[in-house]
Amino acid sequence: MTPPGPRPATPLPRRRLLAAAGAAGAGALAPGCAGARPGGLRFLSLAWQRESVRANKELVAQWNRANPRARVTYVQGSWASVHDQLLTSFEGGEAPDVIHDASDDLADFAYGGYLADLGGLLPDRLRREIPSHSWRTTTFDGRVYGVPFLQEPRMIMANRRLLAAAGVRLPTARRPWSWEEFGTVARRLTRGGTHGVAWPLKEPVSATLNLALSTGGRLFHRGADGRVTIRYTARDHHVPRAIRDQVVRAESASRTTLGMSGADALPGFFDGRYAMVPLGFSYRQQIVQQAPRDFDWVALPAPAGPGGDRRQGVSPQTLSIAADCRHKARAMAFVDFLLRPPAMVRLALGDWLLPTGTTALADPALRTTRHGWATGSALATSLRPAPAQSVRGYPEWKDKVATPAFQEYYSGAIGDRELRERLVSDGNLVLARYQR
Repeated sequence: MTPPGPRPATPLPRRRLLAAAGAAGAGALAPGCAGARPGGLRFLSLAWQRESVRANKELVAQWNRANPRARVTYVQGSWASVHDQLLTSFEGGEAPDVIHDASDDLADFAYGGYLADLGGLLPDRLRREIPSHSWRTTTFDGRVYGVPFLQEPRMIMANRRLLAAAGVRLPTARRPWSWEEFGTVARRLTRGGTHGVAWPLKEPVSATLNLALSTGGRLFHRGADGRVTIRYTARDHHVPRAIRDQVVRAESASRTTLGMSGADALPGFFDGRYAMVPLGFSYRQQIVQQAPRDFDWVALPAPAGPGGDRRQGVSPQTLSIAADCRHKARAMAFVDFLLRPPAMVRLALGDWLLPTGTTALADPALRTTRHGWATGSALATSLRPAPAQSVRGYPEWKDKVATPAFQEYYSGAIGDRELRERLVSDGNLVLARYQR
């Protein structure tokens, strides 16, 4: 079955950063690259940072030295074009055996029969290491179609000097700001040529829905018959209204950054034009590499909902096995090898992300206060499957309905009523086509 509609944008910012570089891997899945020997495997990797690519290639080399009769061929892919490349390779019978992707891209491939059910293949060690809430990100209709291994919380990157000058309390993982306190802090930080916060919301949907989990927002509701409908309640609206109030009412958030990507907003952050920027955890690497040497910054937890609810949605990076793979047990052994705790730590450090495995997450290298690792790791237990994780029709709803609606709402072009009407009425018409 062909996945309908365009692919949903990912919450992982590194994919957007590589849009221009995507052409480098454009031919990675072409039939001519099916270079594994008989009995061997092809591993599609989407690693792109130098440290991450090196770690993946070295792990493949270690496997090959230990398993000369089950060698793995490393195939370089690109986040910018992986969905279309995979679809082409699936339909052409040339899919890689082991597939690196993200959980928000698996549903249509899983329902279409392109991915293997891993339920009977998973080693007990791997089942125990990864928490049940992470497994839910790759489970559809009771079947497991991927192993979630890296995840990314959203955090607030803040100018420590500006916060200190304003005398505001720095939140911690145990005592985060509420959304109301966050709004108050943003107003206090808005002075002269500085806005308290910049919201880079070029792709607003996943950020909005994932952060809304902290206030109990779910948006998508599955009935007893399995059909999914959209309901937009006050819990869903709390976070969008808080963001809009900062932009339109208090003017503590920069209006010009709404159409930016996270990378676009960083120069203004370094220049002191924005005191805070909500971004994905991996953006710390760009800050470390690009900020002026004397720039004093800190990674803070995202605001919490009522009662200090810190939940937020994530779509982890995953490893799956193609349904057409002729050596599924061998492929799973390779996946298990890649995700041993020391290797998982290395992959997490290379991508500046958090591992899902509990043993890996406890590693001291991920608990240091340097560059916000400890704060991010403390949030790992609050990460939950993104609300739209298994919703068929989400890509079309996101692109045709939700993205323009949220963009207009955050800019002040439409109000609460029209936002709700478009998300629900127009949205349910879209979803209904996928559930006949």
